[in-house]
Amino acid sequence: MGLLRSTMPPKIQLLAVLAFGVAMLLIENQIQRLDESRAKLERTMARHEVVGVELRRSEDGGGREADDSVIIYNRVPKTASTSFTNIAYDLCSRNRFHVLHINTTKNNPVMSLQDQVRFVRNVTTWREMKPGFYHGHVAYLDFSKYGVKSKPMYINVVRDPIERLVSYYYFLRFGDDYRPGLRRRKQGDKKTFDECVSSGGSDCAPEKLWLQIPFFCGHHSECWNAGSRWALEQAKYNLVNEYLLVGVTEELEDFIMILEAVLPRFFKGATELYRSGKKSHLRKTTEKKPPTKETIAKLQQSDIWKIENEFYEFALEHFQFVRAHTVREKDGELYVLAQSFFYEKIYPKLS
Repeated sequence: MGLLRSTMPPKIQLLAVLAFGVAMLLIENQIQRLDESRAKLERTMARHEVVGVELRRSEDGGGREADDSVIIYNRVPKTASTSFTNIAYDLCSRNRFHVLHINTTKNNPVMSLQDQVRFVRNVTTWREMKPGFYHGHVAYLDFSKYGVKSKPMYINVVRDPIERLVSYYYFLRFGDDYRPGLRRRKQGDKKTFDECVSSGGSDCAPEKLWLQIPFFCGHHSECWNAGSRWALEQAKYNLVNEYLLVGVTEELEDFIMILEAVLPRFFKGATELYRSGKKSHLRKTTEKKPPTKETIAKLQQSDIWKIENEFYEFALEHFQFVRAHTVREKDGELYVLAQSFFYEKIYPKLS
């Protein structure tokens, strides 16, 4: 062979090497195609396996589990909660679930211990109301401490603390376009929010900012101690570990889109309804005047604002992280990402 190679002209040797290289590339390409075909076949077989398992599960009655779902939306006042809740009411007949308003005496977000037990028992055992969507101005309740096996899914929406307080201040005086004829508690008080802050009024005091943290913190006494860092950390923990999703008022449509992708049993059609429905943007506080920079700066000097704002920024960052892994933007429109995982190597094989 060495003698043959030494007697071959250089051009022939070069062509032989090139031909050998091309042949190897073709073989490697063919092997790669075979590997891809085998992987595709395995994925297809895995999908059939999953379909078979799900079919047997539904035939055995396992599909009933989805109808036991319960969502609790312990809505924070003036965070666009009415607009969002109206969507649930519009969808409940179409998607076959129940909506229940938790109406507490004097809108007190803290339940007595006996009412906590009653509420937990109602939610977990009231089968006629499942699947159910409960909403109301109540603080978070940890269902596991009451000895029940199943826990509801919590969702919520938060808002910039100062914007929320300004909206609530004017709402108490002028109401909104949802029930314009209803007399409000502070009706007749014409003082602006700026004037209230300038004069040190109680309705605009920094303590009034303390609301979103206790709603997420829960029923511990420390949760309602304005400025408590323990309450802040507990609220953060609950947000991450006990809430399925927490959105922000400023990005409500994205929140609704993600919910529709995650919980179509409840929210199928919610995004389109929000974009086109009349009730989606129904509630707007009237006579609301934006605060001046001086007013905002004065409130931001408060330690209470700093802690409430830290919680809001934490919630916003977490929501944006979830959104980045759930939806994508294309040509100015958001769309939900397709499933990015699958099952394979499922044993034992179906007979």
